[in-house]
Amino acid sequence: METVENKIILVEDDDALGYLLSEYLSMNNFKVSWVKTGEECLKLLMVNTYNLCILDVMLPDIDGFNLAKEIKNKYPSLPFIFLTARSLKIDVLKGFSLGAIDYLKKPIDEEELVVRINNLLTRLNTSKPQKKESNIINVGDYTFNQKNQELIFNNEITSLTKKENELLLYLVKNKNSLCTHRDILVNIWGKNDYFNKKSLNVFITHLRKYLKNDSSIRIENVHNQGFILKVD
Repeated sequence: METVENKIILVEDDDALGYLLSEYLSMNNFKVSWVKTGEECLKLLMVNTYNLCILDVMLPDIDGFNLAKEIKNKYPSLPFIFLTARSLKIDVLKGFSLGAIDYLKKPIDEEELVVRINNLLTRLNTSKPQKKESNIINVGDYTFNQKNQELIFNNEITSLTKKENELLLYLVKNKNSLCTHRDILVNIWGKNDYFNKKSLNVFITHLRKYLKNDSSIRIENVHNQGFILKVD
């Protein structure tokens, strides 16, 4: 699976500044995707995962605040900061009210920006509670041993492939909730594209077959959106 560590999407329409920041961040071990419009940003977010978004407010196609609202709505776990010339107190307060984890004013020293980003990402990572996962999970009348990649029903063992195991674990962790095609593909396949989506459908068919012995379990298809593992 593609690593998502230190991946940043930079939304900046100024050619000189965008180039300077993307090059400097790349030199400091960040993988940067630089785009100039909100539309380009949203397209990238559909197919890749990122650790952080850096948003300008004054963009050619959409106000950066409105872009932040869309990001917050579609990708609520994705942190974002503003880097903008809009420095009035009302703008700063609006940025934070939208959920920004920082509001930086142009011009900013590149070294300061790197330090701030590193501190933010370190704080976000250390604030996440570390949960110890059990290898054995009960799913209806099934026993799912994720470590051994086994699904057990009435002492009959079905051995799972690595992808089947990863997919079932993802669905189980999010049971009775919608798992979108994008989230599944990015988290398990590493990329959201047509061919991986076809592969996903094949693996869903496999899991449905394996789980057919318990009528309280079903994997429902939500048209054009994703799947829900429902456990009564």
